[in-house]
Amino acid sequence: MTRATKIVATLGPASSSADVLERMILAGADVVRLNFSHGSAQDHIDRAALVREVSRRSGKEVAIMADLQGPKIRVGKFEGGRTTLVAGQTFILDGATTELGSNERVGLDYRDLPRDVRAGDTLLLNDGLLRLSVDAVRGDEVHTTVMVGGELSNNKGINRAGGGLTAPALTAKDMEDIKTAMSFQCEYLAVSFPKCATDMEMARQLANVAGEAWRHKPALIAKIERSEAIPVLDQILRASDGIMVARGDLAVEVGNASVPALQKRMIRMAREMDKVVITATQMMESMIVNPVPTRAEVSDVANAVLDGTDAVMLSAETAAGKYPVETITQMAAIALEAEAADDVTLDTDFTNKKFGRIDQTIAMGALFTAHHLGCKAILALTESGSTPLWMSRHNVKVPIYGLTTQVVSQRKMTLYRNVRPLLVPPHGDRDTALVAAERLLVETGALQSGDTYAITCGEPMGYPGGTNMLKVCRVA
Repeated sequence: MTRATKIVATLGPASSSADVLERMILAGADVVRLNFSHGSAQDHIDRAALVREVSRRSGKEVAIMADLQGPKIRVGKFEGGRTTLVAGQTFILDGATTELGSNERVGLDYRDLPRDVRAGDTLLLNDGLLRLSVDAVRGDEVHTTVMVGGELSNNKGINRAGGGLTAPALTAKDMEDIKTAMSFQCEYLAVSFPKCATDMEMARQLANVAGEAWRHKPALIAKIERSEAIPVLDQILRASDGIMVARGDLAVEVGNASVPALQKRMIRMAREMDKVVITATQMMESMIVNPVPTRAEVSDVANAVLDGTDAVMLSAETAAGKYPVETITQMAAIALEAEAADDVTLDTDFTNKKFGRIDQTIAMGALFTAHHLGCKAILALTESGSTPLWMSRHNVKVPIYGLTTQVVSQRKMTLYRNVRPLLVPPHGDRDTALVAAERLLVETGALQSGDTYAITCGEPMGYPGGTNMLKVCRVA
């Protein structure tokens, strides 16, 4: 059985050597994430070149996701690098000071915090581990009382319970980083902290302009990590190519208990709107230091798979952990087991559904036909990758092969659930292309003599959005 759920692995100090990266790709990494919160522009350019080289060498194409840092809503630095706050003590967040912090006050990277909060607000620091109650705002100073104490170190994040911080999603650094990401033509651009569709539309415009020299347009992923994004999720989805369920900052803003239901809702909405969805944050956190995951982590990954996520993501586990390759191997095994237990509800998916496009109707017809005939595979000859994307929005146990002449489309399809992208040479003649497609799948072992399969293509060939033919064949 081939795994349907994809794995996104973050590159970092633990995984930046060619040897480790190659073993990660062969273990099951489908998309490599470059985290722009760390490292210089040249670091990312060098790592992207390494990914392309190792991918070519390993014989498995992977996509690159450039993940923008977003606004730095953080405290400043402390004398000695850290301090300890005790419940009941007072503590000042000072937007004007540039001095090192102490047990009494600390500066802010986010200088607008005093204008965003008022007395009675709750501030959550260091992923919600510390909780401060705002007593008063006096000029550039936010006076607070510590409700839940603990250690606070340099540059830890700040969230306001319930959201409401006005920091823009795209900073000046992000705008420069978009140019860097386009210089190596990343397939996916992840935008941090978008609050509305306009944030995504602006990111798309900047990316398209920056990529114009290479005629490259990346797919955009909206990271849902602000409470303000939840009421306008449908609008953000329409302005994006996919979303990331970024459970870390989101949990801090909306509360841990709200996240599981939101995760299910976001995955369902993304699939219904023909968008991709990634589930992220602390999925295999214990494997940063341990060679096996906890049972709770196994259940977490399995539940995301059963929810229908396209991909599960690893962050520090592969970027800085001791077991990057083993973590991917474990995650792949969990996904396979969960998929084997998943039910197919294809018929009910189509109840009362209407399809207004010919190519989308052909895609749905191929799914329905392949499922009920027991086909071994669905072959989709595609330029843009849209037909395999539509097919992948429905749970079917028949593997989907996206056959394209465009390497960019091949790489983008690596993120689509249950889609195996393959690069094929161009064929101007339909019959020649169909014969070549069958031969390729036989050579790869996906099909053998006597197998039935469904195949879709467009005629005339070579035009995006032109899929208009469905054929059912049997291998001689």
